Amino acid sequence: MFENPSNKILQDKVLYIFDMDGTIYLGSQVFDFAVKFINKLRAAGKRVLFFTNNASHTSDFYLSKLTRLGFAPTRDEIMTSGDVTVEFLTRHRGGKSVYLVGTDELVADFASRGINIISGDEASADIVITSFDTSLTYKKLDDACRLIRGGAEYLSTHPDYNCPTETGFIPDSGAIAAFCTASTGKTPTYFGKPYRQTVEMISEATGVSLDKMCIFGDRLYTDIALGKKHGVTAVLVYTGETTREDVANALEADRPDFVFDSLAEADAAIFEI
Repeated sequence: MFENPSNKILQDKVLYIFDMDGTIYLGSQVFDFAVKFINKLRAAGKRVLFFTNNASHTSDFYLSKLTRLGFAPTRDEIMTSGDVTVEFLTRHRGGKSVYLVGTDELVADFASRGINIISGDEASADIVITSFDTSLTYKKLDDACRLIRGGAEYLSTHPDYNCPTETGFIPDSGAIAAFCTASTGKTPTYFGKPYRQTVEMISEATGVSLDKMCIFGDRLYTDIALGKKHGVTAVLVYTGETTREDVANALEADRPDFVFDSLAEADAAIFEI
């Protein structure tokens, strides 16, 4: 039986980071208790950040979606694994040619931010990036694998194998990367949660140190691992991918710091209602 530590640990945080899919909503189904909880945090003077590994859409898309669902976000409260990947490319791979396996929305976003996007028909590329592509075709996979075999550096926006929706799970970025790895023998460098670049970018953008943050999420290997690996308090909710059995079977070092059925219980713990 998992036992939570003192609620004061959560009450004393400054920045509350929220995964999206499976944590505050499922697809188009919003969790009303999540809206209520986040509004209470803001009213109490706490800071909020919405971070999703789902790079099939851009931050502007999530701004519109979260607004429509009632979360009233500001633009600087939203960040995606795509944003972290662009930041890395801009800082460390400036001008390199990039073949991006992603949605048209993501490709257009990368191009608009100065990334040198190519079509994939070229003989070679400096970099191949695979992401969560709901418009995936065999040709895209073939082009990506051919360019990787030809020597391109292989990156991926995020490692999630499945994306939770209101009707069940669908294959995500990690599943697409697994295909490319099986074909080429090359494993990508991943961005997003749970990788160090993500917490560093969050800390830089917000000015909040890691020990003053907590992250709420539904996945052990991304959301919770981000916290456990980098000193951010990690809070698991059972409204998405992870089950009680998963937590029971996890190594002690991989288990969350707190576990709640949903954000409604986290609300009750922090505000002691």
